[in-house]
Amino acid sequence: MPKGVFRQEKGVNVYACTIYDGVIKQLIKEFKYYNKKRLGKLMAELMFQYWKELNIQGEFTVIPVPIHKNRRKERKYNHMDITGEELSKLTNYKINKNFLIRIKDTQKQYKLHKSERIKNIKDAFSLNLSENIEQSENLLIIDDITSTGITVEEIVKLLKNNGYNHITVLTLSTPDIWN
Repeated sequence: MPKGVFRQEKGVNVYACTIYDGVIKQLIKEFKYYNKKRLGKLMAELMFQYWKELNIQGEFTVIPVPIHKNRRKERKYNHMDITGEELSKLTNYKINKNFLIRIKDTQKQYKLHKSERIKNIKDAFSLNLSENIEQSENLLIIDDITSTGITVEEIVKLLKNNGYNHITVLTLSTPDIWN
């Protein structure tokens, strides 16, 4: 695998900037559940510094992993949208927060075993094709954490089934199990 790739899903490189532990774990928790939106800038900066080190060339469209409208109503925001906006400013990449849609109100993945996660996330996403993202565009899917890779796999499958083949995934963290 290329330098920096911690795993591949269906031929797509998945990069993780940090290990999900200690300060990073607390950062994500505070940002996601305690309305500390300013942490989005810090998360984006960490991702940007790692991304620069990878030295991947080209223009990308940043696509944050969405949350379901019920979860958004509960939290009042999607932390990955905020992170994506900040990352977009740092990279000068376009961002599209409406292309990928979570249509299924899933349970929280971290509470489930792998087989339950697969069932939980199956068919959870859809594409808003009216967003006019060209199939030739480089898509940079961003998320806070990937552990088993099931969410990433489901998103990649959906994108590829719709003709989008230029996909890279960047997550802030992963448990140490992949290293």
